[in-house]
This record gives sequence, structure tokens and C-alpha cells, in this order.
Amino acid sequence: MGRVSSACFISWTFFVYISSRFATTIEPSEFTTFNNIMDNGTEWMTDFSDIESKFSFRTSEEPEDDLCYIVPGQPETIKECNFNPDNKTFIVIHGWTVTGMFESWVPKLVTALLEREPTANVIVVDWLSRAQQHYPTSAAYTKLVGRDVAKFVNWLQAEIDYPWEKLHLLGYSLGAHVAGIAGLLTKHKVNRITGMDPAGPSFEYADAQSTLSPDDALFVDVLHTNTRGSPDRSIGIQRPVGHIDIYPNGGTFQPGCDLQNTVLMVATTGLRNMDQIVKCSHERSIHLFIDSLVNQEQESFAYRCSSKDSFNKGMCLSCRKNRCNKVGYRVNKIRTRRSSKMYMKTRDVMPYKVFHYQVKVHFFGKTKLSYTDQPMKISLYGIHGEKENIPYIMPALNTNTTVSFLLTTDADIGELLMVKLLWEKDTLISWPWWNPDTFHIRKLCIKSGETQSKIIFSAKEGEFSYLSRGGEAVVFVKDKEAFGKRRFEKLKSHHMTPLKKIHLSLFCSC
Repeated sequence: MGRVSSACFISWTFFVYISSRFATTIEPSEFTTFNNIMDNGTEWMTDFSDIESKFSFRTSEEPEDDLCYIVPGQPETIKECNFNPDNKTFIVIHGWTVTGMFESWVPKLVTALLEREPTANVIVVDWLSRAQQHYPTSAAYTKLVGRDVAKFVNWLQAEIDYPWEKLHLLGYSLGAHVAGIAGLLTKHKVNRITGMDPAGPSFEYADAQSTLSPDDALFVDVLHTNTRGSPDRSIGIQRPVGHIDIYPNGGTFQPGCDLQNTVLMVATTGLRNMDQIVKCSHERSIHLFIDSLVNQEQESFAYRCSSKDSFNKGMCLSCRKNRCNKVGYRVNKIRTRRSSKMYMKTRDVMPYKVFHYQVKVHFFGKTKLSYTDQPMKISLYGIHGEKENIPYIMPALNTNTTVSFLLTTDADIGELLMVKLLWEKDTLISWPWWNPDTFHIRKLCIKSGETQSKIIFSAKEGEFSYLSRGGEAVVFVKDKEAFGKRRFEKLKSHHMTPLKKIHLSLFCSC
């Protein structure tokens, strides 16, 4: 069996396994109890007899171990666990589990939280007994677990007069919906809920009382990292469910999580890691948040945009009127009436930060040319370094059109000074005697998302640079005479040919 066939077989086997767990919905009798909560006042809040979830107080010395539990209704456990009422509290909520054990990300997140906030209280909610059921059953249990968490938070706050504004709930997958339901049921809104790729199946079309929603906390931020597939069959929920919903790399698939890498890991470490074929992108949401905690000087930014396609054209790198935001722990808590969908690109490993650039170029030509999916390589040179031969596939390349696209680098090269553009040859039809097609380019415009700077680049030699398929790279240097929009508006008022006026107006909007 070949490599591709083996990969497909493993993927198919795992998805059959997952689907079998989706097949049957079991309705535990306790679920009717939750349905009455909303109608029966607040008496349920002080009944701790039916709480099945456990609340483990974790420390930096033993981030993996449950050495102390805070038990609702037993106030002495608050002191026994050394809970500090003067400091902020993080409540971490895991998701569905196949093994019935905590996954490896839990101690990593605990460690990162305490590294960033050494005096904080970190509590891990243990609902493993309910989370290891068939998926539909565990999904339905989120309501009961959310009720448990709400009871715990209400009791803790009342027992020691703990400030609501110091509470931050972090939930992954099903745990994100648990956090939302808990926030819905607490006596007062908690300060913040962070949803890390909230689960999609059973929740995509559910009402706000059954899922994470913006109404569940003073501020709700969400990372969507695995939203491939049809709605309700997507591993992560596709629709926005927070005040700010961030879709890294479009939200569908994450770098480094390709089938080849995950199948190789399964082949070397055994079938116990088979779930990584699905979980890699899903779990990336957690590691992006961890990244924001431990790599403070390399904060990632996301940008508000109407669609993934518009973002990939580089058209959404504005930071005006809160259109951009930090990702993760230090997100600016901006509340709007409608959820803000934001996008970003990342690397495949931590630190995930990349630098975003919009490249805008107008292609002139003496003859009408039209191409699709053309391979390009762009090199950027700045005051701090360079990034050469960045690959990009130009979806459409036509005479007398302006193209805008997004380019990213994983290195901070500083203010840009020079740009090179190379049109790679088509090995199937490019011959030494073939007369290559050529486009004329007068200027490039590049906008940086991180610095918000806009720089015009002119042909290094002459009025135009000539870009030929399979030819040498064309070079553009920073235009010292271009000082932004005002400069161009002034130039447009002078005597100019209509073609030049059109060309300059294109770059005024860069």
C-alpha cells in the first residue's frame, strides 16, 4: 500500500470511528433537571448534593497533579488549597476525551497562566466521567457541567465576597460551551470567557442558552481553528459566538497539521495518537492562547474583515476604529452589538506570530495577456534584515489590472527599503527560443498590518520594470518622493496623461 493510500486508509478509519460516536444520542434522565433551572428561581444554587464535577486547585510546582480540591459547600477547602482571594482566578475547562484522562495541553496551559500571573489562582474543572461518553451524550452533559461550574462560582463568590471582575473562564471544545452555560447561570456576569475552538457538532444551530454566546460574560473572545466541513459536522463551531471571533489562517486548517505530518506521527508513536489527525488544528486554539501568555514580546494581531477571501487579498489590514486587535491574553476588550469576525495568519510552530503585508501592483502591457495561478516569488528587504523568495500563487494575472494580495513573513525585517518580484517559468512550455510574455510595472504599494505604514516603491531603473515569465527578478526601491495620499492628490492636479492619473489614483488607496 502506497503512502497516499495508507494516509487515506488511516484517515478513513478514524473518521468512521468518530462518526460511530456521533451516531446515537442518549438522553440521561438528569437532563430534565437542567430544563427546569431557568424557571425555578435560585434554590438550585445552594444545593450542592448533585455536583459531579470536581475543582482542582493547581500550582506551578505541580501543574499536572490534582493535589487539592475546592469543594462547594465546604469552605475550609478554600483555605486548605491556599486560594488567594486578592488575586485573579482562571478556571480551565477541558472538552470531550476518548481516553478519560486529562490531555497534555492542560498542564501546559496551567504552567503558562502561572508563568504570566504567578500569584493567580488556577482551577481545573474535572468532568472526565461525563466527557468520556459517546460524543452526543457528552455534548448534552455540557448543560449539567455548566450548572456545576455556576454553582461553584456562585458559592465561592458568596463565601469570600470574591470580586466578579477577577474571574476568567477558559474552555476548550465542549468546555467552551460549558463555560458559556456557567456564565449564563451565575448570579452576576463573570469578567471574561475565552472559547478555544468551541465544539461544532450539536451546537452549530443551537440556541444561545445551549452554547457559548456574547451574553455569557462581560467579554467573550473566541479562537476558531478547525471549522472545515459542512455546518454541524465541523469539529469547531463555524459561526461567531463571542464579542470577538478570531479565525487564524481562515479558521479551517492550521499550518503544520497536514495529513503527512500527522500520519507520520501516528506511524512513529502508535495508534494512540490517531486522534491527532483531527485534533491538531482543533487543539491549535489552545496553543495560540498559550503563545500569547509566554511570548509577550511577539504578540500576534488579527484584523477585522468581511470574509476570508478579502483578508487573503490583503484588503483588511487597517487598525482604524478598532479594526485590529491583539490575539489571546492581552486582547483589547472591545464590545460591539455584533460579533467582530477577525482573521490572521500564523507560523506552524510557536511563536506563531507573523508580519502581514498588503502588496498592491498594477500590471501594464502592450498586448492583452491573461493568466491564472501563476507562481511568483517575492523578496522583501528592510532595515533589520531580509526575507527572500516568499512563494505566492497569483490567482489571476491580466493586462491593465490592479492586483492586491496578502504576504506574510515570520521575521521582523523592519521598515522596507527594497522589493524584488520574480515570475517563475512554466517548465512545460518555456523554451530558450520562446519569446516570454512581459508585463510593465511602474510602482508597488505595500502596507504593513503591524506598523500601519504605507510605502510606495518605484522601478529601480527607468520608469518601468519589465516582469517576464521565466526572466530575472525585477527590483523596486522606496520612492523618496512619495509622501502618501496628499502628495498624490497634489500631483493629480498637475498636467498629466489620463493613464497616469488612473495609475496614481490606484495607489492613493493603498
